[in-house]
Parts: sequence; structure tokens; C-alpha cells
Amino acid sequence: MKMLTDPPVVSLVGSSGSGKTTFLEKLIPCLVAKGFVVGTIKHDSHGFDMDIPGKDSWRLKKAGARVSLVASPFQIGMVRDTDCDRRPDELAEFFPDVDIIIAEGYKRAKINKIEVFRREISERPVCGNDEYLMAMVSDSVPDTEVPCFGLDQAEAVADFIVSSLNLSACSAGNQNEAAS
Repeated sequence: MKMLTDPPVVSLVGSSGSGKTTFLEKLIPCLVAKGFVVGTIKHDSHGFDMDIPGKDSWRLKKAGARVSLVASPFQIGMVRDTDCDRRPDELAEFFPDVDIIIAEGYKRAKINKIEVFRREISERPVCGNDEYLMAMVSDSVPDTEVPCFGLDQAEAVADFIVSSLNLSACSAGNQNEAAS
């Protein structure tokens, strides 16, 4: 694999509608069952507003706060202004307690990628010649030199990621338990 960060990042890429999120919903539980603490990044090149208009946090952000955090005993949410589109490795600082980051998107980034490809959605893979392409997940057998898995093989893809990145489920999850 080309680029290793701490924690390592693998991005699922593909055409819109190819099933990236659906496959991630299958892949993440496989990694969690193996003992890994998983973080995710969803890339949205069009921008988004995840705060609810009219709520206090939205009002404070609109008043000029550069960073706005909503915290409860169960979760933390943050909205932060940025001056550019950040790469996943630049966002890794927000994931200090995970073993692996699985991103969705970033098809042009220089990071490890697995492409979800379906012929009914696209004529050819979007990352076919990408040197960072690790594998394909497809409903067909695309012409590629990287390993290819079926859309129902999330467990095999999880094993492939663990093996390819030489991961061990002992870092973040067990450190948090040891600190308790």
C-alpha cells in the first residue's frame, strides 16, 4: 500500500449511486467484530449544513463562532469553518482513539482506496489506473490487476484490509479500556 497514516486511512470510492455507503454499512461491523475501533469520514465536495437552523448551536455559529461544539453525555458534534478541502490524513487528528479511518469519497486523493464499481451505474471504474487503488468491490469482474471482491463479501474485504495494512486490534480500543 502506498500511504500509511496513524491511524491508517482507506477510502471507498466510486460513482454516485454505486453503493459505497451500503457497502460501508456491511464493512464497518466486520471490522468492529474483529476488535477494531473504526472512525469514518464522509467527503462532500458540495458543502453541507449539519446544524439545524434556528437551534442555539446554529445561531451561535451564524453569529460568528469559527468552531461550534454540541456536547452531551453520549456524543459530541462539531461544526468548524475551514479555508480549504481537507485530506483525510489532515483530519486524522480528530480521530485520536480509533484504529482505522474508513473514508467515503476522495477518489482523487493520494490515499489507499477500494472502489465500489457496478456496471449498471458506470461504464468503467473511476480509479482504474490509480496507483493507490488496493482492491475493487463489484457486481462484475472488471479488467483490473487489483483483487476484486463481490458486493456481498464485506467480511473478506475486512480481512483484506487488516492483512494489507498489517493492522492489529490492540491500539485505540484496548488503550481506552486500559485507561478505565
